[in-house]
Amino acid sequence: MVQHEPNHRNVSVLRIIFLALSITGGRSFAPTLLQTHQHPHSRFGDSSSRKGHAALPKSSTLYNQGNAWKQQRRSPKQWIASHLGKRIAPFRTIAGRYSLAQPNTAALRASVTLESTSSDAEQPPKSPLDYIVSQDFRSDVKNRRAVYKSDWVDGFKDLKKCFPAISFLYFACLAPAVSFGTISSLITHNTLGIVEYMLSTSLSGMAYSLICGQPMAFIAPTGLTLAFISGLYRFCTQKGLPFFPIYSWVGIWTSVLFIILGLGGAGSLIRFCTRFTDEVFNALLSLNFIYEAVRSLRRNFAEADPSNLTMPFVSLSIAWGTWFLTARTAAFEYSRFFNQKVRTFVKDFGPVSVFVAMSLLNMQRVIKKMGVRTLAVPRAFELAGGRSLWVSLNAIPTKLKLLCALPAVLLCGLFFMDQNISVRVVNKEENNLKKPVAYNLDMVALGLVTLGLSFAGLPWMCGATVQSLNHVRAMTELRYNEETGEPEVAKVTETRLTGFMVHFLIFCTLGLLPVLSFVPIPVVSGVFMFLGCKLMSGNTFLERILEVFVEKRRLNPGHPILQIGRAKSAAFTALQIACLSGLWAFKQNNNTAIFFPSVIGFLMIIRTFILPKFFTEKELTALGDPTPE
Repeated sequence: MVQHEPNHRNVSVLRIIFLALSITGGRSFAPTLLQTHQHPHSRFGDSSSRKGHAALPKSSTLYNQGNAWKQQRRSPKQWIASHLGKRIAPFRTIAGRYSLAQPNTAALRASVTLESTSSDAEQPPKSPLDYIVSQDFRSDVKNRRAVYKSDWVDGFKDLKKCFPAISFLYFACLAPAVSFGTISSLITHNTLGIVEYMLSTSLSGMAYSLICGQPMAFIAPTGLTLAFISGLYRFCTQKGLPFFPIYSWVGIWTSVLFIILGLGGAGSLIRFCTRFTDEVFNALLSLNFIYEAVRSLRRNFAEADPSNLTMPFVSLSIAWGTWFLTARTAAFEYSRFFNQKVRTFVKDFGPVSVFVAMSLLNMQRVIKKMGVRTLAVPRAFELAGGRSLWVSLNAIPTKLKLLCALPAVLLCGLFFMDQNISVRVVNKEENNLKKPVAYNLDMVALGLVTLGLSFAGLPWMCGATVQSLNHVRAMTELRYNEETGEPEVAKVTETRLTGFMVHFLIFCTLGLLPVLSFVPIPVVSGVFMFLGCKLMSGNTFLERILEVFVEKRRLNPGHPILQIGRAKSAAFTALQIACLSGLWAFKQNNNTAIFFPSVIGFLMIIRTFILPKFFTEKELTALGDPTPE
């Protein structure tokens, strides 16, 4: 290679460039390059200083900075590789300490080609699945796979806890299936009845417990899903369309959308659903349970002979007694009577005993002659209208199949809110669960379950907040904290065994349909009232409605009214009441029921864009609703 004399003019230009790099962000590069080509006049030299100037003192900033650069220096190749993502041929010294080598273009191209080929070999091209399946979903699968075996083993190790939980949750899950099946039978004119709801509840519950990410959460028929199905049935009836093919294609599209959301990691978006939305949504679920119970009891008075209201009042007494005794036995663990072992036994088996006792009471001759209504179930297993299990998907043209994607978007929104809110309530820190969460895996599991139910024309299931909370509480072991004087969670047995067995027993009940005909409808109504009231407990929105009228000195020290004032707390509560009223009115209207799921999404919009204009972040934090990051 030909040697050239150093060009000091070029060197001065290079020094200016290096100085600019050091000021604008290349601070680690410029001094390093200067140090690499040591010049006797360089101020960063080891022992010499620039000619005509005194050497820098060791205490000076520039001297220390130069030494720091020397210790942490990187070659130009390393700097360019880290900042530009490329590798080039190194600078080489040719005739002089300041001259830079002219790179061999052919060799450089060969080097870059060789290294890029090596890099491609290290990182193979992504497959199409890599663009669909997010890292969040992969993490969910990995985390839950690590504890999948213990999800079953832990249940078998704690059978003393599992047996009473299964017995109570069996009735807690059977009651909604039977009740919603009865209501659906009336609305859809026996198109979807009790048998369909029980079959769907059992099969989907068992499948979900096997593949879900959070086994402590249950899926079940909900009033919101029933409202959507009712709206879809009315629409098909008005337009003269076959219900089951439309129903199946809406479900298929919903499952596809929901699976895509789960694979894409959309479960992380639930963090934007704050306590404001949770409380309004859970209040809506609570009111729906209580409303269905009251409507059933009111029907007795409306259809009875005005001159003889004995039967309606007896039904009301049975329903009230079921609710009161179930609530008292479920809360007996917190009482001060007897020892802990007796209190736990009453809490575990009390609700089941009440259900059985009230049903036996109705069979007594004195009450039986009152004519209290019992569940209307078929004598043998048969789908409504004697139809086959699988729906004919080609009974409608392709255009209608594609148009079914429109209502599927609304149903997908309802599933997203209902499912993730229910699972998040289970995953709350207060429940002291130890195993990892898996929101995206839960969504994919529900999507697969929905797909199977749609092919069979069975009612859709979704996250059941009430049943899920009861499952967690049934598997919780409490201990008394002597310092606070309050019970606290000692441990929770997190298992798939209870969920699977509860729904397996419901499936077995299909072979005992004649036995269900002895269960009084008021008993089911009482269970509904208990579940609705249970969901209300711990809802600060509903608590604030009454606390607005409480004297300040009787409030807890950290209460929002004491921090931000009564006016701001009342305004926040009034807005939640308005949202709840709007959702309820929208759901109850037959003309808008099918669009009801889209309205729930507006709760998140109101919280994200409207509330911050009227409440500061400090006020929202005091109300327990801080803005998510």
